[in-house]
Amino acid sequence: MKYLSGRNFARDTEMARQYDDLLARARSTLEKTAHKSTQNRLEIPEPQVIWVGNKTILRNYSEYPKLMRRDPDRLLMYLAKELATAASLDGDRAIFIGRKDKTSFSQLFSRYMADNVTCPVCGSPDTHIVTESRLHFRVCEACGARSSARVN
Repeated sequence: MKYLSGRNFARDTEMARQYDDLLARARSTLEKTAHKSTQNRLEIPEPQVIWVGNKTILRNYSEYPKLMRRDPDRLLMYLAKELATAASLDGDRAIFIGRKDKTSFSQLFSRYMADNVTCPVCGSPDTHIVTESRLHFRVCEACGARSSARVN
């Protein structure tokens, strides 16, 4: 009982109550931010594919380079290489030789986003490509990280 003699229990319980309130507020804030981070800020639109004979036309192609902030020609070259076919631009749409389905385009766009657009450190899609002495770097605008970029 010697160690209890100089303490003020009313003040200690008030401090414990304040601590519990602060802890509950911090937990609720963390839950809100964790919920926000699970949501994908950048939604990739569904590909609008039509077939004309033996050609596949991606009608909403121009949305993808604008959304990803990448060069349309480089993105088209990536898609043509991955699909192993010839491709060309015709205004806002892209034309591919052969019949390609919608799921293959959506998978390629999501893989391109993961490999070439999103930051490997923080996961933000706000990146741009910087070229320094023939080397390409992906620079994140959110966290400032620089990582090597594979440019096709």
